[in-house]
Amino acid sequence: MKESIREKFNQEFSQEKYLTFLEDIASDFDFKPTFRIAETPFFIPKDLENQLIEACNQVITFIQRTDFKVLTQRAIELNTDVPNEDAHTQFLAIDFGICEENGNVIPKLIEVQGFPSIFNFQFNLFRKIQKYYPFLSEMTPYPLGITDDRYLGLLKKVVLGKWQEEEVILLEIEPEKQNTKIDFYYAQRDLGIKILCVTSVIKEDKKLFYLNSEGQKIQIKRIYNRVIFDELFSRQDLKLQFSFEEELDVEWAGHPNWYTRISKFILPYLKGSYFIETTLLSELKEIPEDLENYVLKPLFSFSGSGVIFHVKREDIENVKERDLYILQKKVNYLPVIQAPEGKVKVEVRMLCLWPEEENRPTIVGNLVRLSRGEMIGVKFNKDKDWVGGSIGLFEK
Repeated sequence: MKESIREKFNQEFSQEKYLTFLEDIASDFDFKPTFRIAETPFFIPKDLENQLIEACNQVITFIQRTDFKVLTQRAIELNTDVPNEDAHTQFLAIDFGICEENGNVIPKLIEVQGFPSIFNFQFNLFRKIQKYYPFLSEMTPYPLGITDDRYLGLLKKVVLGKWQEEEVILLEIEPEKQNTKIDFYYAQRDLGIKILCVTSVIKEDKKLFYLNSEGQKIQIKRIYNRVIFDELFSRQDLKLQFSFEEELDVEWAGHPNWYTRISKFILPYLKGSYFIETTLLSELKEIPEDLENYVLKPLFSFSGSGVIFHVKREDIENVKERDLYILQKKVNYLPVIQAPEGKVKVEVRMLCLWPEEENRPTIVGNLVRLSRGEMIGVKFNKDKDWVGGSIGLFEK
């Protein structure tokens, strides 16, 4: 794909340059990212860009349905209902596998989340790539005429709202131990907000506070939420002064309910050429004979936990809570990136921001994940090269 640019990139690539590039990223905060950063971007031709945007717009149109909250209320009932939910999500991450169907390349929706991704890291990653491959300035990670300034401006608008930087925090569980820690550092630098562990939040009546570097108590007016409830509820050792389920005098940049509503829960509702056949187990009339062509997934797991790739009949029969699992048809990922040795599969995550007062989200950027394994993800790509996280570049 984009063969001339691919050839030029591969000619200019060297292992020494790649290691220097990684060291440059690590030097920003004296911290080496804990996830693997791939050797190459993904060069996206115009026709695939158009497909990705069309598919995103179909997902967005579904989420804009006037009955969307009614349709997804069951997801809230099955999980945690956090008070003061706003009118719509402020973040969207829409994942597509680059697949082959009837001899053609096509993006297929794998997952969609109403939750922030690594927006700040991706913003800085492209700058690093340009530094080592200046000819890539003829390409852009931003679709539809988005610029650096527009991207960062929208991100600040969504995260900060109407508040001052010191009144907004990035909230996580032990952020120093998270795999996305590098993104937190860039968010702190680029947005001016404090990174805070859930155990460091002070509660007084309905108000939340933190102590700044001088020991002064600062009221938290808005939370850039990066907490996943799967992890929170599994950590009985954590001592919090507040509960997400109580009424609090605070705004959310990414209200937690949207992570639950916009999730695998909506996949069975999505129909069309970009969407994969997906069935809620409680709606499954009979178990398919060709289970080798399906994947069994829990609706609300994070980072691929609980997914069964090689499904057996007993796996389905043993599921007790059938409205918490989906059976999804497998897709044929097409290796489309030419590495020095062999070809590599790709997933593209399209990133959207949706300020509270705007009618529709804006597609602002992307991240990509490269894989040589059976599935996208770390455990399927151990000890392999030209895999990991990167960015997709579009034609200007």
